[in-house]
Amino acid sequence: MSWIVSLIIGGIVGWLASIIMKTNAQMGLIANVLVGVFGAAIGFWIADALGLMVAGGVLRFGVALGGAVLLIFILRKLGFFR
Repeated sequence: MSWIVSLIIGGIVGWLASIIMKTNAQMGLIANVLVGVFGAAIGFWIADALGLMVAGGVLRFGVALGGAVLLIFILRKLGFFR
């Protein structure tokens, strides 16, 4: 059950990140989920490397969203999005 919740929240995070980065028209459902899940992993990895303790639902959502935005930024620089 936790995997299903992670995929749903990952999809929401990826969708919001694609709206922020203006790549929403270029991304589908699967891309939004992948960007959300992997972007959240990147965000939490960076927060952990900086020694930040992420507690609370809103802060965790913000870190995940920030990581997804960063991932889209990197993918854009690599030429995946225009």
